[in-house]
Amino acid sequence: MSRVFHRNSRTAPPTVSRGEGAYLYDTSGKAYLDGSGGAAVSCLGHGDPHVTAAIKAQLDKVAFAHTGFLSSEPAEALADRLVAVAPKGLERVYFVSGGSEAMEAALKLARQYFIEAGQPQRSRVIARRQSYHGNTLGALATGGNAWRRAPFAPLLMEVSHVSPCYAYRGMQEGETAQGYAARLVAELEAEIQQHGAETIMAFVAEPVVGATLGAVPPVEGYYRAVREVCDRHGILLILDEVMCGMGRTGTLFACEQDGIAPDICAIAKGLGAGYQPIGAMMCTALIHDTIAEGSGFFQHGHTYLGHPTACAAAGAVLDRLLDDGVAARVAPLGKALRERLIDRFGQHPHVGDIRGRGLFQGIELVEDRETKAPFDPGRKLHARVKAAAFEAGLICYPMGGTVDGQRGDHVLLAPPFILTEDQMDELVDKLGQAVETALG
Repeated sequence: MSRVFHRNSRTAPPTVSRGEGAYLYDTSGKAYLDGSGGAAVSCLGHGDPHVTAAIKAQLDKVAFAHTGFLSSEPAEALADRLVAVAPKGLERVYFVSGGSEAMEAALKLARQYFIEAGQPQRSRVIARRQSYHGNTLGALATGGNAWRRAPFAPLLMEVSHVSPCYAYRGMQEGETAQGYAARLVAELEAEIQQHGAETIMAFVAEPVVGATLGAVPPVEGYYRAVREVCDRHGILLILDEVMCGMGRTGTLFACEQDGIAPDICAIAKGLGAGYQPIGAMMCTALIHDTIAEGSGFFQHGHTYLGHPTACAAAGAVLDRLLDDGVAARVAPLGKALRERLIDRFGQHPHVGDIRGRGLFQGIELVEDRETKAPFDPGRKLHARVKAAAFEAGLICYPMGGTVDGQRGDHVLLAPPFILTEDQMDELVDKLGQAVETALG
C-alpha cells in the first residue's frame, strides 16, 4: 500500500521509472508521449544532458545556502540573464520554487509597494473570471477558477473579477475584434470606477490563458488598451506567465507578442523545465527602489528562495532555449501542430474551437457546434478523454468547467519543444482516438 498522499486518494497512479526525450516510461515499461509537458513544464523533454550536468556540477560546489545569509553565483547569473532578455523595465528578479509562490510574491510586493509609496488605500485586485493564478490562498483568491475556489471561499480575500478575453464565447455576432476589446476594457474601467481608482492595487491576467480556459489568446489590441488604463490610473499590471511564458507561445515572454511590458511578471514551469522546482517574480526598478529607499526590506520570504541548484538548472535551461535555439523551434512547430489539429478536428461535430499560440494549443469540446452548447457536466467528458489518452500512451491536459466553472470541456496541449514530426503525428492520432473513445 502506498503511503504517498496522492492527488486522487482512491487511485494510485503508475510509478514512473525513467524519461527520455518526449517520453516517460512507467515501471512496467509502458511509454507515454508527454503531450502536455506534465502541466506545460517539460519544455526540453526528459533527460537533457546539458541541464543534468549543470545540476551535478552545482551539487559538487554547494547545493543550498539560505538567502538570509548568502547569495549564490547561479542566482546572480540567472537574474542578470533574465533581465537581459525580459520585456523592457523588468529589472529585478525574486527567485522562488514555483508558480503559486511567484504569484503570491507578486501580490504581496504590489501591496507593500503602495504602502511604501504613500498610497496605503490601494489594496483591491482586479482579475478575470476563468483564470488560474495558483493554489496558495492569495493566488487562489485572485484566480477565477470557480471549482478550485469554492471549498476555500470563506478563507479568500475579496477580489473583483471581470470578463476574460475569450473570443470564441465572448464576441457578439457581428462584433469586430477591436470592438470586443473595447467592450472588455470598458468593463474593466467601470469596475475601477465602481470602487474608486485610488483603491485599486493591480490588474492581474494571463497573457494566454492556460489550464482553466485551454490556451486562449487575447484579441489584437486588448493588452495595449489594458496597459493604457492601468497607466492612467496608477494601477500595477501583473502578468502571470507561469504557464504561457519561457518560450511556450513562440517568444520567451508571451506578452512580447502583445507589444506590452508588465510592472510585475511571474514565471515558472518552463524556467526549470521540470529539472528543479523554480519560479521567479520580476519587477520594475521603480517598485524595487521604492522599497529599497523606504523600509529596505520586502516583508516576504521562503526557505528555498534563490536555491543555488535550482538556479543552476534554470541557467542551463536558458542555455538550451536561447543559445542552442530550442525556443526558436516553437513557432514553426506550433504552426505544424495547429495544422494537424485542424486537419483532424476542424470538421469534427464535437470540436467547437481550436486555439492557441506556439506549442500551447487547445481544443474545446461541445455537444453542438452550431449553438456551442457544452456537454452535460455529469458526463465528465474531460476526465474520460484524459483516461482514454493515458491508456493509449498519451499524457494530455483536459479540464472541465471551461465555460463558467461548471460547464464545458477542453483539452490543453503543451508538448516539449524538442518534438519531432513523427511524434506530432502520434500526439494528434492518439488524441483523436481518445476523443472518440470518450464520446463513445
